[in-house]
Amino acid sequence: MKNWKRSIALSLSAMMMAAALTGCGGSSTPAPSGSSPAPAASGASSASDAGDPVNLVFSIAAVPTDAHGAAQKVFKDTLESISGGNMTVECYDSGTLYGQDTEHDALKNGDVDMIYSSASWLTDGSPWVSMFTAGYVFQSYDHMTKVLNGDIGKEVFQKIADEQGILPLGAFYLGTRQVSLSEDRQIKTPEDLNGVNLRMPNSDAWVFLGKAMGANPTAIAFNDLYLALQTGTVDGQDNPLPTVQSAKFYEVQKSISLTNHLVDSVWPTMNVNTWNKLTDTQKGWVMEAVEAAREACDSQNLKTESEVQDFLKEQGLNIYEADVAAFADHVLDTYLNDPISDSWDKDLLAEIQAMA
Repeated sequence: MKNWKRSIALSLSAMMMAAALTGCGGSSTPAPSGSSPAPAASGASSASDAGDPVNLVFSIAAVPTDAHGAAQKVFKDTLESISGGNMTVECYDSGTLYGQDTEHDALKNGDVDMIYSSASWLTDGSPWVSMFTAGYVFQSYDHMTKVLNGDIGKEVFQKIADEQGILPLGAFYLGTRQVSLSEDRQIKTPEDLNGVNLRMPNSDAWVFLGKAMGANPTAIAFNDLYLALQTGTVDGQDNPLPTVQSAKFYEVQKSISLTNHLVDSVWPTMNVNTWNKLTDTQKGWVMEAVEAAREACDSQNLKTESEVQDFLKEQGLNIYEADVAAFADHVLDTYLNDPISDSWDKDLLAEIQAMA
């Protein structure tokens, strides 16, 4: 185990150096296998095999100003257009239908047809998925989308569907997560987070990541985060910088430290029973709409990340560089010395790292 850990740590360090020299690029998203494989999507599919009209209820916790919030509407508009009205989408955002803590149960129960999920919300039903929640597994946007929107992603998503009855359909880029505080304070190493009450989403996987980074994690739902920062319930939070901008956290924050600890993604996820009731033509339309939404989300977040630091500085925030290598070593060691990594597929992890 010690030699394996050393090999992984060296691999991570090398990949992080390479990532600093590599720009972000695009990627196409193949359809997941699902319980019934989706055919290649085409807007010209014959209406004769479209099946009965379908209305999908799509509930998200994100605000519509987030790129993935806006992508929900892209999905709706694209699907309704290419299906000629055969498929419609009923959209709810900002946690108005189900909050972040309840939407997964609603999806599994069939109370909604689609939500945004992610690895960190799926570990209770599939503990092995915690491998995708660990810090520094993905080194860049290119690395993340190549893995999750490729063959590995299809296998991962199908296994989740088999175990939990909900099927992720792709991975949208949210941005790379950083640490921001309500006081002007630089976070250079994990030791600097000692005693910091850092908000994390309310799941065991998220809380573990906060601990691995050296902080005192406090679980708070996203919809309650602004008020928690404003009132001092927590000292800070971690989110991609585009989210700091879109959710206006900069109004109650004073500093950001660029830890680059998680290349974050969100997964449009459908109830398997809903998926199985669709015809092959309808599945193709869904996947075409998912791809259009992914492209919109990814391109917007990549653009925003390239511009957002100037905006945040204009709002009075100070931005500091963290010692990313020190964080990566500390986080990796924490995961590998905890039973949380016992369920990981170490061969798959090595394959993912080799793709960086």
